[in-house]
Formats: sequence, structure tokens, C-alpha cells
Amino acid sequence: MKFTTEIFETLSKGKFISSNSLDKAQRNWYDDIDDNFQDYFDFFIKIGYNLERGNGYCFFTRPMSKVDIELKIKSLMKWIDYLAFLKSFNSIFGTGFTFTKADILIEISRNIELKNMISRMFNGKSVNDEKVDALIGELLKEGFIEVEHEIEGRYKVLNSFNYIEDIIQKIDIEEEADNEELK
Repeated sequence: MKFTTEIFETLSKGKFISSNSLDKAQRNWYDDIDDNFQDYFDFFIKIGYNLERGNGYCFFTRPMSKVDIELKIKSLMKWIDYLAFLKSFNSIFGTGFTFTKADILIEISRNIELKNMISRMFNGKSVNDEKVDALIGELLKEGFIEVEHEIEGRYKVLNSFNYIEDIIQKIDIEEEADNEELK
């Protein structure tokens, strides 16, 4: 357990640590967590944090009240729209995928459905350029992408993107199960 402080400082801010990060330090932290998961888990649980791991990423969870859970579910609603947009932009959008803002803008100009989707998601913005900036900003803020090449404006999708895909897939599965029970 070489990186306890660095890992805590990152994860306690609600960020992810991804194995495919462009940041070498973060990849080293992920590898150390992977090699010593139980030790890290036991350490962090003592201070009230659950260390969780997904497919190539780690994050903290904490027990939540019913109000917190309801707020989290509401915040996920926008991610359903974002994910639908990103998969419509390119069906292989996911871990390891790279893109530029220009790629998205070109597709929006070609695809009226994408244009309508982004307009609904960011109706406070007047031009597509600002809307795409807002979407990319959200992805960066949440730690789902990183800047791969600053001059080109190229972004890389991190393993942590699996987190949002997994949650939304669970919502879809539960909705289908609920609909089956109603029949």
C-alpha cells in the first residue's frame, strides 16, 4: 500500500482512478490497488469509505440516506440522455475510444436526431459549439474522459465510463423486469 494518501485524496473528491488513464501516476495507483485490494479496502472502510472497483476503475462509495439516493437518481437522468447521445454519435463510444469536439460537431451537422438530442440536453446554450463544450466539460469533470492531445483537442474515454454504462444498464434491466411484472 504505497499510495494511500494519493488514492484517498483522489477518490474522496468523488473521482475515479482508471487503469487506462493517460496519467502514469494514476495507472500506478490503480495497479497498486489491484495488487492490494483487500488491504486498501480494509484501510478505507475503517474511515467510512467503501472502496469499490469496476471493470478497470476504482471509486469510493458511502452509505446514503433516502434523500441522497433520490438526488443521485435524479442526477443520473441527464446521464441517460448523455449516453444515448454519445452512442448515437458513435455506437462504439466507450472505453479507449478517442474523439475530438470537431468529430461531434460534424456528426451533429449530418444527423438531425443528434442535433435535436443535444438541443434538448443543453437548451440554455444557443450554438452547437457551446453545447458540445458543455457535454465535454461534464465528461471531463466526472472523470470519464481525459485530454489525450491538447493541440488536436483529442479526448480519450477512460475505463471509468463503464461506471455510467453499468448503472444505466441496470436501470434499463430493472425497468424491463418491472414492466414484465405488470403484464
